[in-house]
Amino acid sequence: MLGAGRMKLETFGLSRMLLGLIHIAAAAGCEFGPFPYGSTGIVCRMTKPAALLLNQETAQVVQTAFRNAKFPNITGERSMRLLGKVSYELTNIQVKELSLEQSEVELREDGAIHIAIRNVTASFQGTLTYGYAGTWFFRLFHSVDFEIESSIDLQINIDLMCQQDQVAADASDCYLTFHKLTLHLQGDKEPGWLKQLFTDFISFTLKFVLKREVCTEINSLAQMLANFVHDLAANFVQDKGIGLDISLASAPLITASYVESYHKGFVWYQNQSTAFWDSVFSPTLLPASRMLYFWFSQHVLSSLASAAFLDQRLQGIITGHKLQALFGAEQLETHGQAVRKIFQGTSYNDSVAKVWSLARPQISLQPEGTVVKSLVAAELSIFPAGEEPRVVLYMEKEVTVTIQAAYADKKLLLHPSDPRIEFKVFRCTADPSGSDPSIKSFLQTLISRVGIPEVTSRIEEALTSLMNSKGLHMFEIRNPEIITRQGYVLVQLDFSFPNHLLLDFLENKL
Repeated sequence: MLGAGRMKLETFGLSRMLLGLIHIAAAAGCEFGPFPYGSTGIVCRMTKPAALLLNQETAQVVQTAFRNAKFPNITGERSMRLLGKVSYELTNIQVKELSLEQSEVELREDGAIHIAIRNVTASFQGTLTYGYAGTWFFRLFHSVDFEIESSIDLQINIDLMCQQDQVAADASDCYLTFHKLTLHLQGDKEPGWLKQLFTDFISFTLKFVLKREVCTEINSLAQMLANFVHDLAANFVQDKGIGLDISLASAPLITASYVESYHKGFVWYQNQSTAFWDSVFSPTLLPASRMLYFWFSQHVLSSLASAAFLDQRLQGIITGHKLQALFGAEQLETHGQAVRKIFQGTSYNDSVAKVWSLARPQISLQPEGTVVKSLVAAELSIFPAGEEPRVVLYMEKEVTVTIQAAYADKKLLLHPSDPRIEFKVFRCTADPSGSDPSIKSFLQTLISRVGIPEVTSRIEEALTSLMNSKGLHMFEIRNPEIITRQGYVLVQLDFSFPNHLLLDFLENKL
């Protein structure tokens, strides 16, 4: 008569207890005020089409989980009539072959991401050592290689929560359903009854261990991927001493049509951070027809502009052929006499123009675009041969311009319009009294038609280069739209995921 099987469950019990403690700590790890949207500066909404696209990468994660799982030795013992006690141990268990047929994802109203993976065909191999003592003191101990063929369905429910102020993924709700589990013992001398014996009373234990180890590894990978995405985003929104605090302003939200996360977006510069509590965000501001949405508060862009000013990034030097192109633009052909007066016969190669911001720019997001108001200084110096360099032109002006942004061909495009210029200070050696209307008319035209587009072009190039250095060019972004509204800007797009990004991460981390 078969006796009761034994198995060491201490490891399993400890793992369950630790997972439970982690889950409780994660759920209670963040506290939000009664009005969490008030401190929301950035929102990311990923809709179901994006989730379906990213689900195509699920196979890589699951395959990695199976191959990276550390399967423990499996031991057991049975009492059998006539044969006495039969003990066994399965060691060196590892995945030999693995294939996935189908994967489906569903966003559930109960706040979970459900992933169903059908027909996972997995082959395991290892060594079986067994022994038994008969009733007449007959003993036999033997070791054989084994192979296990299995067909499995896998279901994972992923919860998103806040842990240490960032998004954490909990995939501990994981189930493996076995449709087939066949044990093959190697060697021609194996008796059929021995194979049947071990297949019968090992199969339950084996299923239990496979489920535990694979699901534990999937949960670990889910958390690692959540950290990977967070680190990727944190790196994207920082450059040298300027960055954005993307810690959570509210708990992540999962609905049947989208997954959404809310971030503070406080700008930090030189160990100082700017905070706000009057965000205009509301979930109703975001649609759900495109794959991906990013919502930015006016506070975020205004604070970034202030940090760029404090870091002395809002200044530029123009020399040589660039200066010639600026002053000799087609739009200024009728102002040749004013140009000659200003340069006093000095060539462009012997001249330097400097432009810088005198105060923090003021940013206002409106339906017509981003309205930028800035107090700007410009200085032109010449270096006549054999003479001391001298400043021939200095002016301070308040410039207000509306900018519309777009993204195409992996480049940021900025279109300035409706420029308004008010001179605050004007000094020119060619017009000491400031009474020459031709010079001021020329400068007005120069700033509005050439200067502002030139500065905008330089900002385009700098921001495009910065975004590409963070890896944005690796994504295939389709039909992006940058829409400004009162107090916020909305970026909406469809995309293709760069497969190598996840592969590189998995290879480097595991």
